[in-house]
Amino acid sequence: MAANVLLYWPNIIGYVRFCIVLASWATFDTPTQFIGLYSLFIALDGVDGWLARKLSQCSRFGAWLDVVVDNLGRGMLWNMLFNWGWLVPALEWCVFVCNHSARGDRWKSSFTVSPWFVRTIMANGFRTPLGTLVVSGLHCLPLWLYVCRCGFPLPFWIQALGLLLLGGGRLLALAVEMWCVWTHVCYLISEEEAEKKS
Repeated sequence: MAANVLLYWPNIIGYVRFCIVLASWATFDTPTQFIGLYSLFIALDGVDGWLARKLSQCSRFGAWLDVVVDNLGRGMLWNMLFNWGWLVPALEWCVFVCNHSARGDRWKSSFTVSPWFVRTIMANGFRTPLGTLVVSGLHCLPLWLYVCRCGFPLPFWIQALGLLLLGGGRLLALAVEMWCVWTHVCYLISEEEAEKKS
């Protein structure tokens, strides 16, 4: 029966999103194709969670797969855009390990004892105005940078406004990521001290 989880509809969407990442990678030098594929990759990220709840097909594997595919897609784009781009996905993978090793599929709902800004961002599974800004910064900032880099004829003020909003969302995400890493480090240290005492 456990193998059925692999064929849950939300997980199938995850596999499709992974294939879209590969197709995006192959079309990186063709902006119109890349933007279309990568935008589809982003849009489907909202569909898998909704479908999981709608069909009662939530699973630990699905929660894990969703974040893995997100990190692969964003990591690919950051690495393709900049020589230093590997730093962003390196941090995202570190946060993934910190959150999923201790909290598993309940990582989104485990922020009840956190600073107010973290709780506000994470409230209702990111479905708040601030959470939406953060998710937009995570997913859309690298795509926006790609669009600007390709020289699409956007007025400067639109480029700047997009960069300001999406960059602000990404910086808020960075603050949450740093809190997650720090919290995990504190957890590891306290566990070690508790073991030494016993």
